[in-house]
Amino acid sequence: ERREMKRKLSKEMVEKVTRELEKMQLQEKADIKYKEWLKKKRAEEAEKKKKEKEKEKEREAELQEKRTRSEKIFKEWLQNSRNKPQPALNGYGFPHGKSTGL
Repeated sequence: ERREMKRKLSKEMVEKVTRELEKMQLQEKADIKYKEWLKKKRAEEAEKKKKEKEKEKEREAELQEKRTRSEKIFKEWLQNSRNKPQPALNGYGFPHGKSTGL
């Protein structure tokens, strides 16, 4: 009986140790997977921020280009408007371009 009890106890202890070992291995696998997931997530976040910065730079470049084009066009218009002859004032007897006739 003692031998059987000892065997039973030793068998239970072996099972308990085996279960704990499996638990530890499972926990280690979970930790490794979590670290991999976290690394991947951080890489995705970094990539996302990089893309946002690139888009922001593109928008800023487009705005700058638009401003320079607008300034150039405005300066050309200003230059051309100085060279154009002034419209004739409404002549005698023709206020607002209509005859006030006799």
